Amino acid sequence: MKPISLALRYTTSFLREVGQMVLTFSEAILGVFRPPYRVWLWLQQMDFVGVGSLPIILLTGTFTGAVFTLQSVYAFSLFNMESMVGATATLALTRELSPVLTSLMITGRAGSAMATELGTMRVTEQIDALAAMAVNPVHYLFVPRFLAAVIMFPLLTMVFNLVGVVGSYVVGVVMWGIDPGNFLAKIRWLVRTNDIISGLVKASVFGGFVALVSCFKGFNAEGGARGVGTATTRAVVIGSVSIMILDYFLTVLMF
Repeated sequence: MKPISLALRYTTSFLREVGQMVLTFSEAILGVFRPPYRVWLWLQQMDFVGVGSLPIILLTGTFTGAVFTLQSVYAFSLFNMESMVGATATLALTRELSPVLTSLMITGRAGSAMATELGTMRVTEQIDALAAMAVNPVHYLFVPRFLAAVIMFPLLTMVFNLVGVVGSYVVGVVMWGIDPGNFLAKIRWLVRTNDIISGLVKASVFGGFVALVSCFKGFNAEGGARGVGTATTRAVVIGSVSIMILDYFLTVLMF
């Protein structure tokens, strides 16, 4: 009976947390359309999520494009199709690599910070103080971070696309001697607007979900400093795994 009891307890706990998460997410998303509109908080979070994450996106994007091209050149050289390297790398970047890797990088940096900040506010009773002052904590804390993530994740994905293509060009054209005209022409012919838009839509969905999960975990942290650390770890793990799962289903729907 004990295994059954444990299974029921964990199942009940899981379903309760999912229900709380759905209700909180719904309240946060509806809060986007309700006043007051704290524009200064939106801009502050956009600066933190977007501008603060720019260096790691530039570095990751450049070397992702370079490494992917390095492997592709070898594979395509077996069939004398080196001119397809640029288009292949660009399609991989715009459709999958850019939104997924951008979201993972920002989750590790900004998502963890969101969970830690809100967790610290919870254990130090700052969130209770907001409620005591008649300020809706979900509206005040979740909405600016949610909006910042929804806006900045796609913008950083475009930056990732750009530097990834630059890294691909340097490896393919400068290092391996692929004709630059063929390299760029294949990209122009084979990469469509829908490929870029699909990656941006994915990034926006990833951003909104990561922000809400991170805020939720921090918002419900308990147990002092240890509890904040646990909430942060769970936020990053759930956010990262969810990006992979959402990517699969979004890809099925789009393509």
